[in-house]
Amino acid sequence: MVPMLIIMPLVGAGVAWLVPDNRWRPWLLPVTGLIHIFLTIDLVSYPPQASLGGWIRLDSLGSLVLLAISPLFLACAFYSVGYLAYRQERSNRTLCMGLLVCLGAMSLTAVARHLGLLWLALETTTLVMAPLIYFNRNARSLEATWKYMLICSVGIALALLGILFMAYSTMVAGQEATLLIDPLVAAARHLSPAWLHASFVFILVGFGTKIGLAPLHTWKPDAYGESPGLVGAMLSGGLVICAFLGLIRVYQVCLAAGDTSFYRDALIVMGLISTAFAAIFLVRQNDFKRMLAYSSVEHVGIVVIGLGLGRGALFATLLHLLLNGFAKGILFLAAGNIHRSYNSKRCDMVHGVLRRLPWSGGLFLAGFFAVTASPPFAMFISEFGIVSGAFADGHTVVPVLLLLCLAVAFMGMAANVLPMAFGERLRDSERTPYRDSLLTVGPPLMLAALLLVFGLWLPAPLVRIIRDAGMILEGMS
Repeated sequence: MVPMLIIMPLVGAGVAWLVPDNRWRPWLLPVTGLIHIFLTIDLVSYPPQASLGGWIRLDSLGSLVLLAISPLFLACAFYSVGYLAYRQERSNRTLCMGLLVCLGAMSLTAVARHLGLLWLALETTTLVMAPLIYFNRNARSLEATWKYMLICSVGIALALLGILFMAYSTMVAGQEATLLIDPLVAAARHLSPAWLHASFVFILVGFGTKIGLAPLHTWKPDAYGESPGLVGAMLSGGLVICAFLGLIRVYQVCLAAGDTSFYRDALIVMGLISTAFAAIFLVRQNDFKRMLAYSSVEHVGIVVIGLGLGRGALFATLLHLLLNGFAKGILFLAAGNIHRSYNSKRCDMVHGVLRRLPWSGGLFLAGFFAVTASPPFAMFISEFGIVSGAFADGHTVVPVLLLLCLAVAFMGMAANVLPMAFGERLRDSERTPYRDSLLTVGPPLMLAALLLVFGLWLPAPLVRIIRDAGMILEGMS
């Protein structure tokens, strides 16, 4: 079943290349997405044994990643059918193929137990998303694509160097050289501390670039701002969690080696820098898609802080990682609808959205409240858990600084979102043929419903998976 999870999207990409009709090709995405989510549920419920000599295995961390990317892809897949119906002026073959290949690569990331294979899967996602950012084919999207490719390629190269350092640390310690995660964790206390520290630093910078941690985030505002909404949703919700899994895999080995203060302090510092950068740039941000990019920078910082805090914050951190992808899906898909209707991304040109687009405007407003951790949405639980876990473990400065950054970020986003939703419609705002439809508002509505349900009730199987994933990071499994 695991190979099908990876091969099936690639077969779908091949079929997308062969289908000549621009109208029917996008339907391959929801069909593939439905098959993928059924395979995911089956694999998460009944995890198979390791295969390919231990290179492939689905553990609780991988299950959590699959549960994040599969529903998000399905939402983006149905949305793409409605969105591309408005974009018949250009071929969607590259977009459909790229999304399907990306789904296969993200699935491989979730089940890879070899750091080299995991790196290859992440590099594949980097390459296939580049032409999707360029979908609008104008000067700004070209610039965004080059920034994305240049900065992320440097980052992923540094991550590869860090992985090689980890392999070398086994040789220095007289161990058999390997990049399989399980043997590395088992032999971690015998690895060379100096080379392990160097490996972690390079991987934190490398995968941190892919995640979009500040100040390594400089590609994000352009890429998110110039790509279609569904591409932004996959970048922010799908690729971020996969790159974060790469960081977690290496972090597992480092924790098993001891000297945890070095690794945890590095994560906390990077996370605080990221949330502070995001909070500053969210104030008076006049492009609402770039605003969502800085919100992503903020939330990866929160997750990294939670990972560095460990112990009491781990459950909430892993839950936040899952929920953030859904929240970004709501915001980017709704933002795509608003952009299509107003033909502008400027906040000062987009007012009265609730009157012109009641569904998209309402979803954008709900996404704002969800991503700023307002109850009853589930991100309130996860952020509260991270902060309370920090206080419970004796930290004081870190959660206070985090709360300060969150407050500034909330005010910065509210200053844009509330006038967009409730403000008086501008007379000179452009009218376009776009109207909300079931396919363009149904997918973000589904994600919003998930966030609302999880805010009131977390299913027991999901709680078990998150707890098991947390135990892996605590070295108990």
